[in-house]
Amino acid sequence: MKIIKFGGSSIANPDSIKQVFSIIQDKLKRQEIAVIFSAFGGVTETLLTIAKMAREGDQVYRDLLQTLEEKHLDMVRQLIAVQNQSTVMTYVKVRFNELEDLFHGIYLIKENSPRTLDYVVSFGERLSAFILSEALTAKGVKSRFLDAREVIRTNDRFGQARVDFEKTNALIRQYFLNYDGVKVITGFIASTDKGETTTLGRSGSDYTAAIFASALEADDLEIWTDVSGVLTSDPNLVYTAFTIPQLSYNEAMELSHFGAKVIFPATMQPAMKRNIPIRIKNTFEPENAGTLINGDVTNGPLIKGISSMSNISIVTVQGAALLDGTAGSRVFKALSEAKVNIVLISQASSEHSICLAIKTSEAYLAKEVIEQEFFYEIKSNEMEEVSLLHGYSTIAVVGENMKQNPGASGRMFRALGRNNINVAAIAQGSSELNISAVIPQPDLQKALNALHEAFFLSENKVLHVFLVGTGLIGKALMRMIAIQQAKLREESELDIQIHGLANSRFMAFHEDGFDLKAGYDLSEKDQKMDMEKFVRQMEEMNFSNSVFVDCTASQEVADAYPRVLGAKVAIVTPNKKANSGTMEQYLELKKLAKKRGVKFLYETNVAAGLPVINTLQDLMLSGDKVIRIEAVLSGSMNFIFSELEKGDPFSEVVKSAKEKGFTEPDPRDDLSGMDVARKILILGREAEQRLEFEDITVQSMVPEDCQSAESVQEFFEKLKGHDKGFADLLKTAEAKGEKLRFMATLENGKAKVGLNSLPASHPFSNLSGSDNMILLTTERYLDRPMIIRGPGAGADVTAAGVFADVIRIGNYTRE
Repeated sequence: MKIIKFGGSSIANPDSIKQVFSIIQDKLKRQEIAVIFSAFGGVTETLLTIAKMAREGDQVYRDLLQTLEEKHLDMVRQLIAVQNQSTVMTYVKVRFNELEDLFHGIYLIKENSPRTLDYVVSFGERLSAFILSEALTAKGVKSRFLDAREVIRTNDRFGQARVDFEKTNALIRQYFLNYDGVKVITGFIASTDKGETTTLGRSGSDYTAAIFASALEADDLEIWTDVSGVLTSDPNLVYTAFTIPQLSYNEAMELSHFGAKVIFPATMQPAMKRNIPIRIKNTFEPENAGTLINGDVTNGPLIKGISSMSNISIVTVQGAALLDGTAGSRVFKALSEAKVNIVLISQASSEHSICLAIKTSEAYLAKEVIEQEFFYEIKSNEMEEVSLLHGYSTIAVVGENMKQNPGASGRMFRALGRNNINVAAIAQGSSELNISAVIPQPDLQKALNALHEAFFLSENKVLHVFLVGTGLIGKALMRMIAIQQAKLREESELDIQIHGLANSRFMAFHEDGFDLKAGYDLSEKDQKMDMEKFVRQMEEMNFSNSVFVDCTASQEVADAYPRVLGAKVAIVTPNKKANSGTMEQYLELKKLAKKRGVKFLYETNVAAGLPVINTLQDLMLSGDKVIRIEAVLSGSMNFIFSELEKGDPFSEVVKSAKEKGFTEPDPRDDLSGMDVARKILILGREAEQRLEFEDITVQSMVPEDCQSAESVQEFFEKLKGHDKGFADLLKTAEAKGEKLRFMATLENGKAKVGLNSLPASHPFSNLSGSDNMILLTTERYLDRPMIIRGPGAGADVTAAGVFADVIRIGNYTRE
């Protein structure tokens, strides 16, 4: 014997029902079955809504009732041939006549007792099961409608009745002996010995199926729903959640207690008692194996699932009175009598306080009853008033194998800590089946994803990247990630996924990550770019280990950094705008990153991919002191003045630099020296000097009459008139045996940027092309300055530096 149950989502419409009938007919070929049905999808909720409207005197309830009746009659029309409809149509109309009288009574007396509501909602299952039983008969399946009220006996705790299993089991067995055919049974409902209709509470139809399975000692129980079994976590919050192939009864009960909605503890109890396997299947994917729940404890993964519960409040009971051995029992007795459910308990070894996690809807009642219980102790200051903290969630990692493997709790809290998720309370039983924690509700999705990655995604650490700026640097970065993605996964256990892309016009998001090998070009089909909306979407996706990469030169994007860091998202950027603002803004960003425990990396602010910032930070961290910084920090300017030595006119050299992509679209942005000024400003600040932009003297290489040119073309025309002046500068330097280099110098808290004529012995004299060079003179490198040299311009080298910073964050989060 197999017991099969179909939920409301499985029978929501005629097409779904045809799929259900196909499953039933297939099962009948193999063995005897009995089928339990819930009400048609949405019917129970509609009945409760109508009852509420009737109680409140809202006559619109009549229209809703009429619509509901038509829905059931339409089901009959679509499932049963016209010549066989009369009996079913009569049954439906009689039931709705009863409902009409019932709701009219509620409308008149303005009362909705639990007893009344149980009777109201019973119509959902009675209607669906009868219609489906007749439809099966019409398809040639010998079936018999069974109103479960005939055989399931309960007490009179309306809304959540307790089953009398001795009477129920006897009645079910006798019924199955007396009648043959496929029993089509109403879920959810039962009756008292007096014949009063009761309901079995949350997941009542599943419970009905388990009751029949237990009474009949069935071979197994199948629960068909709209998901393929129990998932490793909530798929609405964890996009990588997948089906758990097998769970023990205990694991399934733990997961269900903390919010897994596919299976509920009450369902499992009767089946567990008889050791009857339970399989959760998907009506719409019947070929999927689903989840098997039985008594086996397999040597599978360390944990089986991660569940959660939102809208939790922390109730703290504290005071010297708790040292009395009876105080704890008084707390729990008071809550029990008030029917307040405790989700989690945590108590310090000092026994001075008890921390309780309780649903927010019950928190104020909990506070009230506890304070009533300890009225005199609070009045005499032996106890403090009960404290309430709202806005929390619980998370729980569950698995039988945790008891055999040390380190599960370490992995859990390391994953939370690395994502800056504060844990307000912790609980773990001696069975080691479940480790639970209370965390701030805004961090729930991030916590679930962090834990899911830590326990289920092998050893790979996933970085979730949101990239703003898809120009030369951004495209080069995406290309590098695509090329290296597989190698990073295999050799470095690092998986980099880009979930957000934006340029100045459009933005797009992808929950599973863009396919970088296929490429993605932003266009009008995507959303219009809005920086505030981009950051909000990134926050709402709430991935663990998120990285915001800014490959723009935009002030607007830089202005968003405080919010990004405040959301506990790391930042990697070559954009100098944030760090070259005011000293106060610079320090505030550093402070915020440290406070939030996230990385703010900007190695490429100064010299593309050269390791300047990290080197300088390491020197300062080790106690060294910077005396002087000399630097050629513009690859484009170094290219221009080194190429000038070949004898070409200055205007032609600048044009060549622009054509090679070494300068900005308007070369005046480079020739002005402002870019170099920002770079030396940043270096000075990294050298722990309080430096403002006003402290920098900048010599512009843009002739005065060229500054006002209205176009780049006009600029070049005017620049030709200055070729002789630059040629004369070069001749003067060469006559001295020197070379022209555009450089920055920082010393004694002051910086200057401009063109210098340097002796041949100076290290900068050997620079060529677009190379950068930085000389760091420190207390430790006094006689022989530290030299850092390499390419300082170009999209590829800058992208490589950004990529290195992203990988550095990945390595940090995996430590």
